[in-house]
Amino acid sequence: MRDVELRKSLEAERGLFLAEGEKVIRRAIGAGYPIRSVLTTQRWLESLADVLGDATVYVASDEVMAGIAGFPVHRGAMASMARLPLPPVDKLTGLRRLLVLEDLVDHGNVGAIFRCAAALGVEGVILSPRCADPLYRRSVKVSMGAVFSIPYARMSDWFDGLDQLRKAGFQTLALTPDQEATSIDQVELGERVALLLGSEGDGLSSHWLAEADVPVCIPMSAAAMAAGVDSLNVVAAAAIACHGLMRAT
Repeated sequence: MRDVELRKSLEAERGLFLAEGEKVIRRAIGAGYPIRSVLTTQRWLESLADVLGDATVYVASDEVMAGIAGFPVHRGAMASMARLPLPPVDKLTGLRRLLVLEDLVDHGNVGAIFRCAAALGVEGVILSPRCADPLYRRSVKVSMGAVFSIPYARMSDWFDGLDQLRKAGFQTLALTPDQEATSIDQVELGERVALLLGSEGDGLSSHWLAEADVPVCIPMSAAAMAAGVDSLNVVAAAAIACHGLMRAT
């Protein structure tokens, strides 16, 4: 539980992930993820009883739970869930609005972006090969279970990944802080659009910027720009851009 690198490798390798808290556990089960086992405290056991079925349930004291997790587990329950097979990218190309994440490595940011996408009506998310795992514990927690409600796929080929989307009929928009780019609120949107978001520090790679059909930006305050505030963090940018992306649907 406390070794991040070990968990990142073992969870995916063994086809499992952890869901924390009653709401998230219920959303995971409701989305069809099989439950393997649950670790909970006595006071949370009854509230989860209707969804646990024949899963193995371990009941522990608050102190034992905190000792395992490394901190007080206020939500009172953790479930080990089995992963479902990821669909190939082409299974998502029948949708109209997609986010495409390039090399976002922070699990919290990935979870928050999934929550933005789901809340604003984006239909699917495609990840580059090096993106963080949406089913890692922090991603699931930050998304409040939104990672279960929106389909996603992972590219196998980063270099030609955008070409695959273009051949499927998608207009690709590259979000950039460059204020010379077209405003996300003014760009003429196609029938099917994929919005590209880059990594937390460097943004989109030069390759994806060059490959995209249209670079788009979120207009910044001139006063803020003069003061050196020239961009938003990737989660805030994703929320605003998703809103702009959905205006014509």
